Amino acid sequence: MAAWRQTIQVTVHVAVGTDTPHTHPAVSPAALGRATHHDFRLLAALVRDLDQGGVYLNVGSAVVLPEVFLKALSAARNLGHPVRDFTTVNLDFLQHYRPRVNVVDRPHAQAGGRGFAITGHHEILVPLLAAALIEAGA
Repeated sequence: MAAWRQTIQVTVHVAVGTDTPHTHPAVSPAALGRATHHDFRLLAALVRDLDQGGVYLNVGSAVVLPEVFLKALSAARNLGHPVRDFTTVNLDFLQHYRPRVNVVDRPHAQAGGRGFAITGHHEILVPLLAAALIEAGA
């Protein structure tokens, strides 16, 4: 709700069957699929705009979001958007294979830019990152 009030775009990427609410009899699989597909297309449009200086943060997702991000990046590039020279950051308590490869390494393999893996607790890392950006005037 806070993002909506601030007109900040938010996407939700549902992996059907991974969460307890998916088992509720009133759940509409069609609605879940339609909504997550809509959000994937929105994410691909946002990823397209990372070109030449954007920043993408993966905060604590070890499997689903790194895969969704890489597919959104591939979709944007396959549609003719170069998406080069941007920054990706994986913030997590433990560094895992998918975020390291799909967020930190692969997006920059032939397109420039840099990827960073920062290990630590979110409740410490995120406020510190915010403070550093504010201090830098970014």
